[in-house]
Amino acid sequence: MHYRVPEEVSRVGKDLRGAGYEAYLVGGCVRDLLIGREPKDWDITTNATPEQIQGVFPDSFYENDYGTVGVKTGSGDERTAIIEVTPYRTESAYSDRRRPDKVEFGTSLLEDLARRDFTINAIALDDSKGHLVDPYDGQKDIKDMIVRTVGDPSERFNEDALRMLRAVRFVAELGFGIDGNTAAAISENSKHLSGVSRERVRDELVRILNSNQPMNALVLAQQLGILVFIAPDLTRGIGVEQNQAHSYDVFGHLMRTMQHAADKNWNFDIRLAGLFHDVSKPETRRWSDEKKDWTFHGHEVVGSRVTKKILEDLHFSRETTEKVVKLVRWHMFFSDPEQITLSAVRRMIKNVGEENIWDLLNLRICDRIGTGRPKEQPFRFRKYKAMVEQALRDPISVSMLKTDGKRIMDLFKEKPGPKIGYTLHALLEEVLDDPDRNTEEYIDKRTKELLSMPEDALKKLGEAGKKRREAAEDEEIKQIMEKHHVC
Repeated sequence: MHYRVPEEVSRVGKDLRGAGYEAYLVGGCVRDLLIGREPKDWDITTNATPEQIQGVFPDSFYENDYGTVGVKTGSGDERTAIIEVTPYRTESAYSDRRRPDKVEFGTSLLEDLARRDFTINAIALDDSKGHLVDPYDGQKDIKDMIVRTVGDPSERFNEDALRMLRAVRFVAELGFGIDGNTAAAISENSKHLSGVSRERVRDELVRILNSNQPMNALVLAQQLGILVFIAPDLTRGIGVEQNQAHSYDVFGHLMRTMQHAADKNWNFDIRLAGLFHDVSKPETRRWSDEKKDWTFHGHEVVGSRVTKKILEDLHFSRETTEKVVKLVRWHMFFSDPEQITLSAVRRMIKNVGEENIWDLLNLRICDRIGTGRPKEQPFRFRKYKAMVEQALRDPISVSMLKTDGKRIMDLFKEKPGPKIGYTLHALLEEVLDDPDRNTEEYIDKRTKELLSMPEDALKKLGEAGKKRREAAEDEEIKQIMEKHHVC
């Protein structure tokens, strides 16, 4: 069978074989080829040692404890610019349940495949012949859409506890399920995740959230007892009933809010904020005899502080932490345009930042869908978005001109008075007709002509300019309203 392998990758394998060594594609790239996905990176395994690999590829580098040599291909595509070539390996015990105590280079492909985590990743391909080596029936598990460990699952998870999170991540990325014995072993060995570095846990969480099905993965993580090792605060929302506006408990709402961001293919920050935006509802929940319902006053304020601690614990970047904390803090903004002013909208934009305002509005959409409501953007919300766009746009005013009152007074020795305003509005009308006129050279020349006119005539021009500005403003606002379907 023919597999679509980039020329740069095939060439590395061909050169190794030409030098007398074995060469197989292995791991995730083979799995993705069999699934029909385009691999993001390419790995080759061989019976050559690192020194022998570098002998075949002088333009390569070797800077790790695992024998992996980076072979430079000269490709302009970052996915094939460097191909990682690793000798067959055998591994000793894993005292820290993360890394092997000792790595030895092996001589057998089967030895190398035996040390891998899941059957779907333990398939090797000789692309020169289209020949697959699959000692653990990984092809069948791909067909059955199952994640299963190579050999005894408890042994695999005791070797490397992070594999339990990787199993859940494959559920999110591939849409697979987890084999029953593998799932049971995850539950039994979940405690070992406490010894995995927070950076490694964060990296798996990032990949889960960036997948198409993060909710399935995190719900499964909770069922298997490993979500508590990612972010224990999330588990506090399980079974916490909300008010009548919500169809789900706090945990279910957080999952669905995050999932809608993934469904819309929105950015990672919105997904992460969706996951934590209501994280502090459990501790702020109070019963209201007046409303005969639950209230959660201040949950966004408390939640922003809790979110900050969670993200710092997971060692997220300061930039990501600050943005997500802002989104959580301000996600409860009041958005009824019948009761809110444009100045209040501007204050909200200032609170969250112009660069974050649209992400905040998209988070609100996800929050709404996460309650169980079927409609993303009711009329009032669309109107609020139109108000945000109004607040963000540069207003049409004399401040757009390449001059101002002080410049006119300095250049033309004009005294303060209404003539300055008339002149500026008359100039603005001309610039609205032809923006190319908005140069200092033209503006100064035209200013001199306008100032020489009788004041009554200049006043008429100025008033006409002011009306023209107001009409242009009205037209811009009308276009914004039409864009958001709120006319």
